[in-house]
Amino acid sequence: MRVLVVTAVAAEAEAVAAGLGAGPAPVPLSARTLAGGVGPAAAAASTARELALAAAAGTPYDLVVSAGIGGGFAPYAPVGSLVVADAIVAADLGADSPDGFLPLDELGFGRTSHRPPAALAARAAEAAGALLAPVLTVSTVTGTAARAAALSGRHPRAAAEAMEGFGVAEAATAAAVPVLEVRGISNPVGPRDRAAWRIGDALGALRTGFAGIAPVLEAAFPKAAGAPVRTAAHPAAPGHPDVDEESL
Repeated sequence: MRVLVVTAVAAEAEAVAAGLGAGPAPVPLSARTLAGGVGPAAAAASTARELALAAAAGTPYDLVVSAGIGGGFAPYAPVGSLVVADAIVAADLGADSPDGFLPLDELGFGRTSHRPPAALAARAAEAAGALLAPVLTVSTVTGTAARAAALSGRHPRAAAEAMEGFGVAEAATAAAVPVLEVRGISNPVGPRDRAAWRIGDALGALRTGFAGIAPVLEAAFPKAAGAPVRTAAHPAAPGHPDVDEESL
C-alpha cells in the first residue's frame, strides 16, 4: 500500500519527507512526496498524472495527502500551528451576483467540497497536535480584511486557506483514492503583510506534524512498511523556473 503527498513547492515536499523520516526509529512508510505546482489546476493535473502512472504500472496509491503551508483564520489557527482538514472546500469556485457569492454546487454545476475519511483525519490531527477543521482552497490568496471577513462569513468553521487542496482532492476522488489535507500556518488570513509571514515556522510545523502523522498512516496502511520515502519535483513549465515560495 502506498501514500502520495502532493505539495506546491519543493521546500514543502522536503519538510514533509523530513517529518516522515524523523525520529530515532522512523516509520518505514512507503510514501512519495511530489512538488506538483502552485494552484488548484497545477495540483489537480500533477496528482492525476501521478495516480494514472502508478495505476498503469500496477502500483496504485491508497491515500493522497495535500500538504504545505497556508494562511490561518484568527483566532483558530495562529502562525506556526497545524491544521488537518475535515473538509476540503473550493471557497471561490462559483459566481458573483447582486445577492452575493453563489457556490458552484448551488448553481448546479458540480461540487465545492470533499470530505476526508473522518476517523483517519481525526487520528492524524490528534497525533500531530493539529486543529481539525475545514481548509479552504482559493485561486487568489486573501489580502484584505474584507475578503477574509467574507470567507469567514461563508465558512465560519474554516481554519486555513491554501491554493491546492481542492485540486488534489478532485484528482484523488476521480481515481477513487481517499484524500487528506494538512497545512502549516505561515501567516494570518487578512491584509497582506509579507514581512510578517513566518514560512520557516510553518515548514517546521509541517515537518513535526508529519513525524506524528507517520505512525497513523502506517497503522492505517500496514503493508506500506519497508519502502523508503522519496521526493520528486514537478518539472517547471517552459519560462517558469522552479517556484520560490519566498515570492508567494
